[in-house]
Amino acid sequence: MKPLKIGIVVESTELPFREAITRAARMASECVQVDAVGDLSPDALGETGRRGVRNLLTSFSQTLAALNVPLRRGFDVAESMQQRLDHVRKVMQLAIDLGSTRVVVPCPKLPTDAASPRAATLKESLQVLAGFADRIGAVLALEIGFDPAEKVAEYLGRFDTAALKVTYDPANMLLHGHDPLASLHPLKEHLTHLHARDARSASLSRGLQEVPLGAGDIDWMAFTATLQVLEFDGAVVVEREQGESKLADVASGVKFLRRFALPAM
Repeated sequence: MKPLKIGIVVESTELPFREAITRAARMASECVQVDAVGDLSPDALGETGRRGVRNLLTSFSQTLAALNVPLRRGFDVAESMQQRLDHVRKVMQLAIDLGSTRVVVPCPKLPTDAASPRAATLKESLQVLAGFADRIGAVLALEIGFDPAEKVAEYLGRFDTAALKVTYDPANMLLHGHDPLASLHPLKEHLTHLHARDARSASLSRGLQEVPLGAGDIDWMAFTATLQVLEFDGAVVVEREQGESKLADVASGVKFLRRFALPAM
């Protein structure tokens, strides 16, 4: 079994990209995920800019784990679909140019009626993107959470492609009522990228909420051991969406995960 590759989500540091990369190196991060927006969008980065990003990452001993694509509408919404597809294809090529294969996109709740217009729209858009990804060697890493793992695995199994994979967030699974540990096994063939977040019960009225890594209800020793047994070879990037001390929480999260990074003997 290989040691887990641990990194960070740049946006969780709340720092500019260059400064976030320097901080990542100090945290002993190995890789980063960053949003493909603003100065790091595919339309803003020409050949020189892409070379500069690669050199920056290399100089701080970082690699690009994945590019994330924030979307206002999902792939199950027909409105403005062509613009979204074009944009995601550009991000896929950008990821390849920057040394990664993975592009993270949100996965909507899977349709219950396979004959519905929403189901047809989602299927068609994923087929288009998967075809492009197969051609250039990219991976579309769908960030799941709404649906049970078995349903996601069954749905992805309908596509004749190696490009449709899963970004897994144990806190996201927990927040939607799924067992974050048990849900790993049905997705074994589809796991490609992982967001390391934690959550715990706050109160009966507020339910579950995100907390710093290691302070929640997820058994990280068992979770990371399962990843290694499943021979997960993607990156585990520490993410913090809430809280007043995100940068410190990310740094602590990397240090926390380092305890479980090496394979169990």
